[in-house]
Amino acid sequence: MYNIDRPVRRVRTATLALLAGAVLLLALAPLTQARGHATATAAKPTIVLVHGAWADASSWSGVIQRLQHAGYTVNAPPNLLRGLDTDSKYIAAYLKSIKGPIILAGHSYGGAVITDAATGNANVKALVYIDAFIPDEGESAGQLTAARPGSQLDPKTSFAVAPFPGAPAGAVDLYLTPDAVSKNFAQDTSTVIKARLASIQRPLASNALTDKSTAPAWKTIPSWAVIGTEDRLIPPAEQVFMTGRAHSKVTKVKASHVSLVSQPGAVSKVILKAARAEA
Repeated sequence: MYNIDRPVRRVRTATLALLAGAVLLLALAPLTQARGHATATAAKPTIVLVHGAWADASSWSGVIQRLQHAGYTVNAPPNLLRGLDTDSKYIAAYLKSIKGPIILAGHSYGGAVITDAATGNANVKALVYIDAFIPDEGESAGQLTAARPGSQLDPKTSFAVAPFPGAPAGAVDLYLTPDAVSKNFAQDTSTVIKARLASIQRPLASNALTDKSTAPAWKTIPSWAVIGTEDRLIPPAEQVFMTGRAHSKVTKVKASHVSLVSQPGAVSKVILKAARAEA
């Protein structure tokens, strides 16, 4: 005998199956979106920040906070400050550990380091120089500092000197005196920040000032730059010359040599411009 309940049960079963499928799709939707978001985030370049002399990676703290808020992966490896050849090779090796595109920024002496470290690395899509040296082949940081008037670094009064094991002949560690930090390094920061910067500074081996740059990456990689118009270490006029030679896209800010500390917002905006241009 024909059972009228059978097709009804079939309809109910099919309906329940459809409902179960719809519920499953809804449950998976956030996961799919999350995966899509992760993929989009991963596509962004990694931003690598290289600190300069008389500083450490904490000098980038305000910048890092803003770049991470914008959704970027940010790394700030140590700059050894032992000499340009050693330092640039160390950063070059570090860069090879990063997969995908890289935006590479350097502050002060860190600019000379990234100039050599990025050469030949196809993943480095942009260079960003913050109050930085941008040497050509055969040039040294000390040579560029003295090329134009404006630097207030006095070898007789600006440095505290200390020996270090394994130093090249005649080389010593150079620290900035608290007075030099206060008047010529970070003069636009608070008393508390000046004292902190003087306390946590890492020394620069004196031979780093005379080491000569090799093949410069800025000849093949586009660059951006921030120039602090109140810089008393690297003369702003020399920075204008170096950025012009490198065809950098320049932003000027009224800041000391440590614009990344005193004006992290302005510095972050320039790094983001470079990142977004090369994304």
